[in-house]
Amino acid sequence: MTDTVHGAVPTTARVSDAYRWTQLAIGVAAMVMIANYQYGWTFFVPDIQKKFGWDRASIQWAFTLFVLFETWLVPIEGWFVDKYGPRLVVLIGGILCAIGWAINAQATSLNGFYLGMIIAGIGAGGVYGTCVGNALKWFPDKRGLAAGITAAGFGAGSALTVAPIQAMIKDSGFQNTFLYFGLGQGIIIVILAFIMFAPKAGQVPAVIQNANVIQSRRNYQPTEVIRQPIFWLMYFMFVIVGAGGLMVTANLKPIAVDWKVDAIPVTLIGMTMTAVTFAATIDRVLNGLTRPFFGWVSDQIGRENTMFVAFGIEGVGIWALYMLGHDPVWFVILSGLVFFAWGEIYSLFPSTCTDTFGAKFATTNAGLLYTAKGTAALLVPVANYMQQSSGNWDRVFLIAAGANILASLLAIIVLKPWRRKVVARAMAN
Repeated sequence: MTDTVHGAVPTTARVSDAYRWTQLAIGVAAMVMIANYQYGWTFFVPDIQKKFGWDRASIQWAFTLFVLFETWLVPIEGWFVDKYGPRLVVLIGGILCAIGWAINAQATSLNGFYLGMIIAGIGAGGVYGTCVGNALKWFPDKRGLAAGITAAGFGAGSALTVAPIQAMIKDSGFQNTFLYFGLGQGIIIVILAFIMFAPKAGQVPAVIQNANVIQSRRNYQPTEVIRQPIFWLMYFMFVIVGAGGLMVTANLKPIAVDWKVDAIPVTLIGMTMTAVTFAATIDRVLNGLTRPFFGWVSDQIGRENTMFVAFGIEGVGIWALYMLGHDPVWFVILSGLVFFAWGEIYSLFPSTCTDTFGAKFATTNAGLLYTAKGTAALLVPVANYMQQSSGNWDRVFLIAAGANILASLLAIIVLKPWRRKVVARAMAN
């Protein structure tokens, strides 16, 4: 619907909120479909090891390659989205996800699994970056909440399929599971691609102005963004918070084994499970819930104030897990707290990036920042090396806790006043 009366510039009419939420829901559904490519992998590793006899570290390189290709190509995929719209990238992403796990189903060498996970990583990254970028564009008035709900689809989406994947691996073997889940998830992503759209000018509310949420009306090109020192401060904060959380995530079971709490039954809220199973289940749920929760909080009180609180809780949580986690009940509760205070980076950083650099190139610019997750993943083996060389987890926990406290202070002392100046300068030009 356009208005060209009296020679006015054509504008598109505002869409209903129901339409915007439908677009967000389509993005969330696509995120749920890619969640298993990252979070489901762990269930396949023991059977791959049993069948081929390779050592665990060699197999896990497939996961590292997946994360690297999932994150570091997002800016390129984002550029395509900002230029051509979301449909093409999500369509190709769905096809690549299906191909990746189909390769895993046939693989008989380590290189085969590496190739499968690289292809799946490229596909999953394209879908992830597109859905987050699209959410940021559709909801300039609720940017933190929209990014958080979308990221929650990825964080918690795999919780639904934990039991079915494990059951199918047990009954039909890991190769059939790779094939059928890979094809099924890929096909659903392809279908969703056809009903995903980017907003046109005038279809969404104007950028909001309130005292807490500082938003720029200027749209920075990606080549400008990487020349902004404030971008690299955000990148550094993302890496140190991301690495702290990933160190605990990747090593939750080994830590539980080393502390001899992994197989001890724990009863909480009327349920009984072994400590490590209970922790993993609660962690996934809280890792999903935290993203929209802290995203919504940041829409109310500001991004940096929310970072200060969340990263502070994360730092204290990691330190408390180190101090009290040898008790199985505390291990479950505090690992849950650590995940709750960690997952929000995937809503706070994309929304802060778009607030600072504008919505026009949101997918590419948020994608540039998202590569910090890949950089953080490279620090995870460092944690294992520190643990092996010292024989305990002390240094790993203390460094991770300290990194989060540092990021918490940087948010409020450095990022907040600096970003206010950057946005004010952009408005004045």
